[in-house]
Amino acid sequence: MTARISALATAVPGCDFEQDYRAWAMRQLGAKREAKLYARMAERSGIEHRWSVLSEEDAKLDDGEGFYSAEAPSTAQRMTIYAEEAPRLALAAIAKLPELGAITHIVVASCTGFVAPGIDQIIARRLGLSDDIERVLVGFMGCYAAVTALRTARHIVRSEPDARVLVVTVELSSLHHQQTVEIEPLLAGAQFGDGAAAAIVTGGGEGLVLSNGISAALEESDELITWQIGDTGFHMRLSGEVPVRIRSALSRDAVRRRILGEGDKPDAFAVHAGGRSILDAVETGLDLMPATLDHSRAVLRDFGNMSSSTLMFVLERVMRDRPCSGVALAFGPGLAMEGFRFGWSDAG
Repeated sequence: MTARISALATAVPGCDFEQDYRAWAMRQLGAKREAKLYARMAERSGIEHRWSVLSEEDAKLDDGEGFYSAEAPSTAQRMTIYAEEAPRLALAAIAKLPELGAITHIVVASCTGFVAPGIDQIIARRLGLSDDIERVLVGFMGCYAAVTALRTARHIVRSEPDARVLVVTVELSSLHHQQTVEIEPLLAGAQFGDGAAAAIVTGGGEGLVLSNGISAALEESDELITWQIGDTGFHMRLSGEVPVRIRSALSRDAVRRRILGEGDKPDAFAVHAGGRSILDAVETGLDLMPATLDHSRAVLRDFGNMSSSTLMFVLERVMRDRPCSGVALAFGPGLAMEGFRFGWSDAG
């Protein structure tokens, strides 16, 4: 029994805050010499748009009348918005699926908020799904959580051939901006935006077949990406060493064989668009042709890094090409890599 993604849809909210963030970050740095460095790196980031569930006024980081006023909003205030907006954005993505069908399981990944009853239960109720539906919630794993969600759906389908699994990712990263004058957190915040995705995973029909999983954790790297809960939201640390460590790891023969196998290189690569330097590191580390990561770079350009949802946006584009073989990869806290192999099936 093989599991495949038979349908995949995505959604973003309506407020594009990219330019407002850049202007705010430059004001934070003021006359410091890091301001020129920030401006240069922002221009080279490959990001043109990022989207927020906040209104245009609330998304302005130093507007005294908005959500980010002179006094930073508390974690409780941020979670209040998450509880309302995360299900709404998730349902917007689900509504774009061509057919929901008789869902037997729901797997939800979300790392930017907490609410109980869980967002999985909220979504199931609002969709009117059966009260005996089996639910899994993947939380706080970061950017590779979509891989875990899809691999979980694969295991379900392989054990229950008639299962029809709804996989959802929803991230509201824009709720966690922090007031700071330090360039490293400002650059980390310059990557992230909001987005949601929904997929149907089944055991038959045409679709993107989910194959063997890929996992690797780098030694002595646990401080490079951290995501801590504070009094004013979740605090992200994204070290500038991450791309170098990824490129070095991917250059090792053992890791390359784990990803690429022993034969020809896969036809397609769906790589989490964590940032331009991350994609450059993957391209160099795996000796890929420049156009190989075009889908990932397009997602980065149009939406930024949406944590777990990002890979789903890339897979949506990859599915249109119906590749015979491929590899999906994402990187996150650990520093760890999670992924899986895939290929297109017309039926069966």
